Amino acid sequence: PISSFPASASQEWLDLRCRGVRNANAYILVYDICCVESFEYVKMIRQQIVENREGSSSEVPILVVGNKRDLQRQRFMPRRAVSVLVKKTWKCGYVECSAKFNWHVVLLFKELLGIAVARAMRQNHTSIRLQGALQRNRCTVM
Repeated sequence: PISSFPASASQEWLDLRCRGVRNANAYILVYDICCVESFEYVKMIRQQIVENREGSSSEVPILVVGNKRDLQRQRFMPRRAVSVLVKKTWKCGYVECSAKFNWHVVLLFKELLGIAVARAMRQNHTSIRLQGALQRNRCTVM
């Protein structure tokens, strides 16, 4: 486990944002519920995404994921407070999971897809064609 959040992470994001990250169709931002620094990092990345998206693409689906749910007694902020901030203020989806125990990991991808479909429907797209999407586009994991 990482004992402290890497100081160079902010600079790494600034370097990567110009490499096609602005064109992503969706984002999953994961933080450690026990580490306030990781949440601050996610906050900074979300702000960068919002600032660097242009036009209608600024409505890109963002799902914030609190990881290490199995260590919830060590969390830095109550779940409800984080959920309200992310959902109401940031207008993003929010899910908590435990990668260690594979708890809600599949759910977070279903949630992201649900957010993407809902936003597409709001933009008057009457049909969403997902068939072959994985063959045409690539998924970038950072």
